[in-house]
Amino acid sequence: MVGMGGSQRTFSANSKDYKLLEEIGHGASATVYRAIFLPTNEVIAVKCLDLDRCNSNLDDIRREAQTMSLIDHPNVIKAFCSFVVDRNLWVIMPFMAEGSCLHLMKIAYPDGFEEAAIGSILKETLKALEYLHRQGHIHRDVKAGNILLDTNGVVKLADFGVSACMFDTGDRQRARNTFVGTPCWMAPEVLQPGSGYNSKADIWSFGITALELAHGHAPFSKYPPMKVLLMTIQNAPPGLDYDRDKKFSKSFKEMVAMCLVKDQTKRPTAEKLMKHSFFKHAKPPELSVKKLFADLPPLWNRVKALQVNSCIVVILHWCLIQLERGMINVAEMSQLKDAAQLALKRMPSGDQEALSQVQTISKCS
Repeated sequence: MVGMGGSQRTFSANSKDYKLLEEIGHGASATVYRAIFLPTNEVIAVKCLDLDRCNSNLDDIRREAQTMSLIDHPNVIKAFCSFVVDRNLWVIMPFMAEGSCLHLMKIAYPDGFEEAAIGSILKETLKALEYLHRQGHIHRDVKAGNILLDTNGVVKLADFGVSACMFDTGDRQRARNTFVGTPCWMAPEVLQPGSGYNSKADIWSFGITALELAHGHAPFSKYPPMKVLLMTIQNAPPGLDYDRDKKFSKSFKEMVAMCLVKDQTKRPTAEKLMKHSFFKHAKPPELSVKKLFADLPPLWNRVKALQVNSCIVVILHWCLIQLERGMINVAEMSQLKDAAQLALKRMPSGDQEALSQVQTISKCS
């Protein structure tokens, strides 16, 4: 399945034309690599979807990839082409050199971004949603992990692995009844079987994403999925607290509250939301977003650091449990702690969040 991208950019469906380099992201059923398209020496991204671990059948996945190739908007990730390699579907996409907003928060902003950057990121994301909804699509997985950034400040909405094209029956406005997405970001109507939902579900997820960018994590993120489901349905909608979140403007708080209304009929459309004063005053992303990753090492080094640091944290946590059970002594625990901290210092990127976790565990010993 060969597609076109940009102005006369053609990519082949032959895996030998691509050289996979570093891993820059991974999920439950897919891994994303920085890669080179050898015929033109262009740097691109290759998403390798493991078909054996994917819930959808190949025809559905091919259809989703084809939908991605038809997307044409500056704030939406486009698939140049896709093809099957062994038991994987390779999707060829643009390389976004700074990774996702989630990755950036993990590596350098554990408490979230400043409002100026949030406004720029959300406005660009809303442009993407406005386009998708106008084309009859529901994204269904809007979150910081699916908002990608490039070195020049470009913001793009990614991951249509769970998106739904509403053209398939000719009824562009019919509601969905399928449970797909990430619980923390999912709208109440999505979580309640049989209620049906439409593009307004993306507006709820957009509001949750605003809170995620403001705090460094989504509401209810520390709870297991089933509890999140119940809390989303039964509790009052989350929001920005007028006392606790004093650093954020009234306009930002009002915009978030508009998105997080349980009755989907009372939520604004993406087009209407774009007219809110919060977005009218948002700065261009090249001014407020670019400085977020100034002086940070390359994306692939940051991803590697996060992976290694996560492993170290897991190992130290396991050692602490063994210490409590009397399986190792304090001296052995101390040696392991010192070795882990030395490894952290030698990482190509300083992951402050992981380092903090390590230090917390170390103190417990």
